[in-house]
Amino acid sequence: MNLKGKRAIVTGSNSGIGLGIARELARAGADVVLNSFTDREEDHALASDIGREFGVNARYIKADMANGEECRALIEQAGGCDILVNNAGIQHVAPIEEFPTEKWDRIIAINLTSAFHTIAAALPGMREKGWGRIVNISSAHGLTASPFKSAYVSAKHGIVGLTKTVALETAGQGITCNAICPGYVLTPLVESQIPNQMKVHNMDRETVIREVMLLRQPSRQFATVEEIGGTTVFLCSPAANQITGTTISVDGGWTAL
Repeated sequence: MNLKGKRAIVTGSNSGIGLGIARELARAGADVVLNSFTDREEDHALASDIGREFGVNARYIKADMANGEECRALIEQAGGCDILVNNAGIQHVAPIEEFPTEKWDRIIAINLTSAFHTIAAALPGMREKGWGRIVNISSAHGLTASPFKSAYVSAKHGIVGLTKTVALETAGQGITCNAICPGYVLTPLVESQIPNQMKVHNMDRETVIREVMLLRQPSRQFATVEEIGGTTVFLCSPAANQITGTTISVDGGWTAL
């Protein structure tokens, strides 16, 4: 796949899934814009490293995805984009009657509303070029639910609905909009949780991964950030020209249950 000459913006991309997606898009030849809410030397160094490794133009732009104006400014500061990946997300777990209102508001803002703002800002440029790819990172929780994750599940279901709406509004214009729904992905954040789970359940690493963390993932294997990135690259390829308004599950069979 050759994405040379395309500019991709990936929100929430200084670590984990977002960084994996940015790297795979760069590997395919796209210029990439990384993003998070911090503005550290290491954030800009990440972009520089990607640029050198893959021979592309890579930048880092700070923007808080909880702030609608900053979401739209990200697109403007980047000079628009051909590929938009809405990946930024946070999580909080609590029973609904105990769920802090401020946590609900922030999760909805970052996990759902930010995508509305970035898409609205990016679409005029895509329409002018007659080509665009929007990839929204939802979740298996965009298709199913779990207890104690009311805000996250609501936001990820909302992302799926937004994806379908944008696809209908852009149909026939050379623009596609799809959602990827990962199950558990092995990121640094997930990796850091394994030792504690081993201690709590008195299990070795492989057993706690298989029997506790991946209990709902029939493959009993984590997805990788490279697999999510590769799925994103596929959705930007000519083979996916007529794939729009749908979800692609990368969840080891979770939603087949």
